[in-house]
Amino acid sequence: MRSITVMIAAVLAATSLEAAAERYTAQDIRDGIVGRRIFLAVPFGGEFPLNYREGGRVDGSGEALGLGRFAKPNDTGSWWIEADRLCQRFLSWYGGTAMCFDLYRIDDKRLKWIRNDGKAGTARIGPRL
Repeated sequence: MRSITVMIAAVLAATSLEAAAERYTAQDIRDGIVGRRIFLAVPFGGEFPLNYREGGRVDGSGEALGLGRFAKPNDTGSWWIEADRLCQRFLSWYGGTAMCFDLYRIDDKRLKWIRNDGKAGTARIGPRL
């Protein structure tokens, strides 16, 4: 019974976080993401940096995480905003498939992202480039 109570509390906490989180608008993306380094939290620990450059270019490096053992460690691509969603397409990563993300503000330095395929995670908003 106690484990069911703990599980229900965890689900309610996650649901209320999403409900309370403010969704980014296109303008929020322009003001808070474009021109910055964004650090994606990775499941096995650490952060994966992506640079959303002015003019529509995005680049990233997984070298610090040892990504080179599994895939191309660096890649570039393009980003754009579509209906209050941040979209991107890399040259090699994800087979060059375009992906769009709904972004939700956790606080001034962190956000939650939900990709169009349902995958989700968090990121830290880094410094201006």
